[in-house]
Amino acid sequence: MSGAGDDASSPTLIIEGCAIATVDADGTEYASGYVVVNCGVITAIGPGSAPRPVSAGPAAPAPRIVDGSGCLLTPGLVNTHHHLYQWIFRGLAQDATLFGWLTELYPRWARIDEEAVYTAAQAGLGWLALTGCTTSSDHHYLFPRGSGDLLGATIEAARRIGLRFDPTRGSMDRGASAGGLPPDGVVEDIDAALAASQEAIGRHHDPRPGSLTRIGLAPCSPFSVSSELMVRTAELARAGGVRLHTHLAETADEEEFCLAEHGCTPAEYAESLGWLGPDVWLAHCVHLNDNAVKRLAATGTGTAHCPSSNARLGSGLAPVKSLIDSGAPVGLGVDGAASQEAGMLVEELRSALYLSRLRAGTAEPDQALDARGALRIGTIGGARLLGRADEIGSLEPGKYADLALWRLDGLGHADIADPVAALVLGPPAPLKLLAVHGRTVVEDGELRTADAARLAREARAASRRMMDGSRP
Repeated sequence: MSGAGDDASSPTLIIEGCAIATVDADGTEYASGYVVVNCGVITAIGPGSAPRPVSAGPAAPAPRIVDGSGCLLTPGLVNTHHHLYQWIFRGLAQDATLFGWLTELYPRWARIDEEAVYTAAQAGLGWLALTGCTTSSDHHYLFPRGSGDLLGATIEAARRIGLRFDPTRGSMDRGASAGGLPPDGVVEDIDAALAASQEAIGRHHDPRPGSLTRIGLAPCSPFSVSSELMVRTAELARAGGVRLHTHLAETADEEEFCLAEHGCTPAEYAESLGWLGPDVWLAHCVHLNDNAVKRLAATGTGTAHCPSSNARLGSGLAPVKSLIDSGAPVGLGVDGAASQEAGMLVEELRSALYLSRLRAGTAEPDQALDARGALRIGTIGGARLLGRADEIGSLEPGKYADLALWRLDGLGHADIADPVAALVLGPPAPLKLLAVHGRTVVEDGELRTADAARLAREARAASRRMMDGSRP
């Protein structure tokens, strides 16, 4: 396999001596094994020591060999739902549920501009990389008038940090004067939103195998978007060959809103608009009845499970195990940093397991995730949601080398014999190496593509500027 971003001049990468969880269809694991990467693609994986490549001549670069002793190698984590601009709005509305939280934050978010979004996105993506994420989506739906190229700012930030990036061009057309939740000043009219969505596909979407940037379209939610915009966006996305994303069934308030406004549940509303299907993934899906679970499974509609955000906002316990058991695609998301300040996808593995067990209780323990199930939705599950399951999400020959090599030999993990349990149930593990398409992004716990201290300083300054309402 070759694809966008391949570098034929890069040396062969060999990682060996580590435990490996491939997360392939058979759940193959090795207590001590190796992986070989050429030109950004996994070419071999197995137990024991790696075979040494035959020299291609004196001018050929020597292979890079990484000693993985004391480490666990997994696919890089895949983040399927985020709002990167929120990184500079953390710590606000600490005790609010979703509608109150949005009401407090919308006026602050109305101040964002291109510089602030670029700064926030760099910080958020840098932190995702430092905590094991190699691919991230982003749902940017807020476009205050005169704020600049906000979507482009997130894409440029991802290129700088070096993550694989699947941003979505969001939209809102239903402001407070039309019965929606957001202030009128942050919504667009339908034609403007659709024109900008079309432009985003033409300007940024790269459909080539292994591409680093793919666009989706993502009207925000039932309480901020009209039915017309939902339907026309779906038509536009399908004509352009891109995926669809939105929030759905996040809270009981949303269900009450849909019942009063549309006479049906959020899932029924989405289906009536043509918003269920294998090209759709929905954020949260906390409040689903049994029929909704079956419909998502039957249509191949994905769910981005955001356990920590759901807990932070008191939204509820999503039926994740029921979705998985029914065959519906499920991935993980950190959600916006304003409702999940930690922003660490590796922590979502544990949160997903814990909340699943809370939902199952003691009466149905078999209806809860286990450690490997949590790792699966955080890797190949997320790749499936983004339409990338044949490229990333598991460690197999022919897939792109998006890898996370976790150190498990320190005080926080060393006495847990099962390395997958150590990763999922233990404290966040430090990274020895994170690679995207075979290229190093994090090494020995340090971000190699940007200065993390500078990102922190710039994010702090941008946050202060947003809080006092000034623009450059």
